[in-house]
Amino acid sequence: MAHTRTTDVLIAGAGPVGLSAAAELRRHAVRCRLVDRLPARLPYAKAVGIQPRTLEIWDRMGLARTVLEAAVPMRGQLIYVNGQEQARIDLQLPPEVPYGFAALPQYETERLLEEYVAGLGTVIERGTELLSFTQDADGVTARLRSASGAEEEVRARYLIGCDGAHSIVRKGLGLGFEGGAFPEEYMLADVEADWDLPPGYGVRSSHRADDGSTDDLLVCIPLPGAGRYRMSMLVPAELSTEAKDGASTPGNDVAHGLEHGRAPELSHIQAVVDRLAPRPAALSRMRWSSVFRISHRIVDRYGDGRVFVAGDAAHIHPPTGAQGMNTGIQDACNLAWKLALVIKGEAGPALLASYDAERRPVGEEVVGRTVRHATHGIGADSDDPRTLMLREAQLLVGYRDGPLAGTPYGPADAPQPGDRAPDCAGLTTPVATYPLRLLDVLRDRTRHVLILYAADATDLAPAVASAAGVRLVPGDGPGASDATDPGAGLPTVAVLGREAGPARPDGSAVPRYRDASGEFARIYHPDGGTGFVVRPDGQLGARFPLAGTAAALSAYFAGLSAPG
Repeated sequence: MAHTRTTDVLIAGAGPVGLSAAAELRRHAVRCRLVDRLPARLPYAKAVGIQPRTLEIWDRMGLARTVLEAAVPMRGQLIYVNGQEQARIDLQLPPEVPYGFAALPQYETERLLEEYVAGLGTVIERGTELLSFTQDADGVTARLRSASGAEEEVRARYLIGCDGAHSIVRKGLGLGFEGGAFPEEYMLADVEADWDLPPGYGVRSSHRADDGSTDDLLVCIPLPGAGRYRMSMLVPAELSTEAKDGASTPGNDVAHGLEHGRAPELSHIQAVVDRLAPRPAALSRMRWSSVFRISHRIVDRYGDGRVFVAGDAAHIHPPTGAQGMNTGIQDACNLAWKLALVIKGEAGPALLASYDAERRPVGEEVVGRTVRHATHGIGADSDDPRTLMLREAQLLVGYRDGPLAGTPYGPADAPQPGDRAPDCAGLTTPVATYPLRLLDVLRDRTRHVLILYAADATDLAPAVASAAGVRLVPGDGPGASDATDPGAGLPTVAVLGREAGPARPDGSAVPRYRDASGEFARIYHPDGGTGFVVRPDGQLGARFPLAGTAAALSAYFAGLSAPG
């Protein structure tokens, strides 16, 4: 066995979740190794839906433009029952949301993330399998095996299991993974159809039996390319297995995901389209096909000690609404910034407990909702259409009840600590001849950002001075604020009210933007002069009156720095 090599974080699994964890860690200048047992990316369009919230996260990373150039818009869904159109759902969001719904094959998502991570100096170690691991008070010792069969021992400060539904990391930790499995088997195919349905719309067509049950189903999701769809449907009898494990499947033998060895032929897919498609269509150019099963499970905790799980290693559920990959990406980003702060000495180890506290309730909600929607349809939820759409877009994910959320301040309907920091348009500067969005201001920043809102520039000076005097880390550790340099501690930007006139450069280290359209004030509902702390994952950490800037910042960052 090779000698031990050290790293800060070892990531097992280089799918979208593992790549996202690596991307965030590298953005924070944290060393990591990313290993995957597969020799290459799988050419399958498994997870294809990209939610608006994921695009916001990628925007902050500087990756959104690249994804947008490769993806296609998801405009809505056409629903048919027994050949009759029942509904047309348009995926419409409030105008201040910067991104819509998109579709991109998973292998393309992985390619773009892999190129991004490689640009930050980390490459995937393909054909390298995590065999086992142990942990102690100081780190994790993992045993790896490369494609050549050589084994290696790795010492890491932390381990993240992004290794899917059959996770070695989850099993090694002995985490509970309770839930069940749907008895039905499905087949999946990437094909082209020559029908004349409107582009950008998914199709859900079903046959309802006399007793009201659904006995035949076709779901089509558009992909990049003319007439290209990922189609899923029930498996015909000749491809079905007799074993139906149902809810009795043991937690360590999960029936979930693609199977190998039973590949449907184009004729199998065409037969279902002939029965259920709303328009006659001839299929062609089948790129791949597979049989798959669906389970719904979630771990009893998202980590133990220095080892964590994320994505399918932590939660699996029906693909309804394209929630799984996006939820996993948010798992990874939530954990990565916290690990980065702890590794760099800018936060205490106790911060890592907030990963489970914040993300497991989200996972539980997603599993429950997707099971409901898969069983009873999206109409099973009684939310108004706006709320329903925002939830599907993952724009309502928040941590108000989490351990990091500060004290609420201002109107009850305003964004509060724990909520997503919403984007807004119409921010201007004296130099740029075009308006900016808040996402433009936050892009490429890896640290917390302090936003100070004031109706007049004269109200800013005391708050800026207060922020400069707050030490973000107790003592003299990295990240501690230098009181003589407002930019050395917490990155700060100022937003002036629309009536304040143009923000003028005055030599201050704090950049200033004018809320020229009044959109920031309309969305954030500042109660007079108001401060906001935006976390590295784009959630609000704190909200407070400008007069209480020093106390609010001290309280928030003291919470992050609590010892483990």
